[in-house]
Amino acid sequence: MELEYASEKVKMQCTSIKAANKLFGGDAMLTRNLLSRINALSAAETIKDIVIQSSFRFHALKNKKGRNLEGYFAIDVKSIREPWRIILQPLTDDKQQYNPCNIDEIAGKVRIVEIAEVSKHYE
Repeated sequence: MELEYASEKVKMQCTSIKAANKLFGGDAMLTRNLLSRINALSAAETIKDIVIQSSFRFHALKNKKGRNLEGYFAIDVKSIREPWRIILQPLTDDKQQYNPCNIDEIAGKVRIVEIAEVSKHYE
């Protein structure tokens, strides 16, 4: 799958051990897990390959605190016990947002995702 990044900062956090380590305050295990998840996303043929793996805990995000998160999804960096999530958005082959974004209908054809952020999303 092709990965796009919302910003250069997000790209560095997802591809550089040094930047990821800084993001996680030196937690080497979270750094390894993040880079492993990014590698898994890159290796997947479509997003369906990620959706079906229960360990990723792929889930839709809800609108919160005035932030429109419709069409965005998250996967755990490590596990449900950790607050860190990779926030992503499926894109069409033209690198546009799906509208509507019904993951059950599009999962088998999504070959491009944008990594929007890596964050403690639930804080």
